This record gives sequence, C-alpha cells and structure tokens, in this order.
Amino acid sequence: MSREDFSLGEARRIALAAQGFDRPRPKRRVSARDLAGTIRRIGLLQLDYVNVLAPAHYQVLFSRLGPYERSLLDDQIYRGREFTEQWAHEASIVPVETWPLLRHRMETHRVRPYGFEKFMAQSPGYVERVLAEVGARGPLAADDLADPEDVPRKMAGDAWIGTVPRAVLEAHFGRGLLAVTERRSNFARVFDLAERVLPLQHHGRRVDREEAQRELLRLAARSCGIATADDLADYYRMPVREARPRIVELVESGELREVRVAGWREPAYLHREARMPRHIAAAALLSPFDPVVWYRPRTARLFEFEYRIEIYVPAEKRRWGYYCLPFLLGDRLVGRVDLKADRAGRRLLVLAAYVELHNDLAMVAKALARELHTMAGWLGLDSVAVERRGNLARELKAAL
Repeated sequence: MSREDFSLGEARRIALAAQGFDRPRPKRRVSARDLAGTIRRIGLLQLDYVNVLAPAHYQVLFSRLGPYERSLLDDQIYRGREFTEQWAHEASIVPVETWPLLRHRMETHRVRPYGFEKFMAQSPGYVERVLAEVGARGPLAADDLADPEDVPRKMAGDAWIGTVPRAVLEAHFGRGLLAVTERRSNFARVFDLAERVLPLQHHGRRVDREEAQRELLRLAARSCGIATADDLADYYRMPVREARPRIVELVESGELREVRVAGWREPAYLHREARMPRHIAAAALLSPFDPVVWYRPRTARLFEFEYRIEIYVPAEKRRWGYYCLPFLLGDRLVGRVDLKADRAGRRLLVLAAYVELHNDLAMVAKALARELHTMAGWLGLDSVAVERRGNLARELKAAL
C-alpha cells in the first residue's frame, strides 16, 4: 500500500485484518496450532479471570476461531513451553521469546500491593526463604508456603494479592526470578525458578533496553496494522515518551510508514506488512480485554464507539451493564450486550442488548442471535434467554 491517506473504513479493515478477523473461522475442529498461531498474530493475551461469562483470554480466541476445547489452551500455555506469563499489557500470556524483551522492565518492577517493598526490605530472610524453597522443593503456590513469622499471613486491603506468601511470590515473578508453570483449578498460579521454565536461549538472552523497546513496538505495529504512537505504546504498556523516538527509528528503517487517517488528529503508522482486505465478514462478540477494544481512545477513534467496562461502577450508575461485550459485525461495532452465564440453569443470559444508531435492527439481531447460540454451546449452556432492557432486546428475542 503506497498511499499516504486512508479513510476510516480502510483503517478499520487494516486493523481488523492484523487481528485475524479477515479470515473465516475454521470449519474443522480447532487445533493447538490454530490457538498458537492466533496468539502469535495478536502478540499476547491479556489475562483476566472474571468468570461472569468465561475468563477473558479464552474469549479472545473464541472471537477469532469459534468454539474450541479450553483445555487445549491450558495445555498450550502450561505444558507446551511455547508461551509463558509475564507483565506485558497488564498480566498476559506471551510467546517465550518475548520474555527477554520485557527483562528491562522486570528490573524496575513495582511490587504489588504498593508499599509492599517496605515489608520485603524489613523481612529479607523470609523473602529469600521463599525463593530458596521454590528452588529446593520445585513448583509451589502460595498455599504451599509457611506463614511469615512477624506479620499476619492475610493482607488487609488488597483482595487480589490476598496473602503475604503470594505477594512475595508475585514480587519474585515480576522481577523475573520466578515464572508461572501452571494454574490450579482455582486459577492460583504455581511458580518455579524461571530458568527451569523458560528455554535457556530465551531466559539467558540479554537485550539492550532500546532494542527491546523497538522490538516490542514492531510487534505492536504488526498486531495493530495501523495505529497512532499512543496506540502502539499502549499495546505493551510503554510510556509514550519512550516509544516516540523508537517509532521514529522504525520509520527511518522502513518498517513503519507515517500516514494519515481521515478524522484522526495524530499521524498514524502503517506496518510494512499490513494488509487491507476489500471487506471484513466477521461476526464476533469481543471481550472487554480484547486487543481490538482494550485501549478505549483507539476504540472511539477507529470505530466511533464509546466503550467502558462497568464492573467497578456502582450498579445504579451503570449505563450498559456489569459485563457488556461489543458486537463486531463486518468492520463495525454495531451493538453491545450485557451477558452472564447462568451455569445452574444452563442458560446464557442477555441482561441487556443495545444496537448503535443507524444500524439495521433486524440484521444485527439475526447475526447476534447466531453468535449467542454459538457462544452458549461453547460454554456448555443449553439456551439463550433475553431480558427486556435495551433498544435491541425485543428484536433479539424474536430472532432467537
């Protein structure tokens, strides 16, 4: 593509093609190779275990591939040794070769919860003992570790971390000394020494900070297709002030090209391998943590779609619902649905359904109904039930 100017529709098609929405879902059974190829195409999977519907990282692959055995992904991540967990775009699954690109960030990792560094500085014996126990005993989770001697095991004020042993394990993980080797049935991380989890060529590799940043931005640009500097920086959570000079270098080397997108105030950068298909035929519900929508300013700019997740919004102040998913149809976000898996009743509940302005209600409802049926089957649910809330609810109920 030698052009310098792109319409918004063209930019959407480029962006969606880069994310794998330019191809039909497999008609055969989805394989481990399909999962691996999709993760590599988008660069990483953001981990989120909110289980109102299904953990978000499973949803991202379903959006692109359709129904698949979720145990396949678990095997691929924790037994195949091709992927691992690390802080990338928040907590993420990444290819093992991405680990050394993140090492410079591990060296300055901020321990959670904030202020826990004080405990670590005051209790070096316990901190070192945790690492030594993993080294001696093999993979351990927080529940396998003894209590610290001078403080309560349970931590007040941080529900995510929960206990001091877990906080210490997470600190060693964030600093790159430990790696995640499996997840237990309650989603608890099990840690081992990083050198025993990662292949030597990746664990032992050292990458200069600026070269690591260039490579992360290359990966982000490939997965975005077309993006602003802010978009590229956000993909791997890089400060934009550090990303800008690296982007300039990638433009100078010919890997990116500065272009313009109609309506965008900032310049855009087109990856040299980006494709612009004539049309996108996708129909997919997107997780709130899908790369297509996770950076909300880009979602608004690219799709003219205002989106936020309202999990942390008080119920009386929610506009759309607790766990609301955008619906991608073609190359546009045409609606959104607040979903919940009623596992006891074996139903997929549509608590609210909305269509964006200037869209054909019947067409959107019909396509969304098909996707909801497909998702229900993937989740092991027998039916879809629609409540009355939202301007698409009546039409969607009829379509179902």
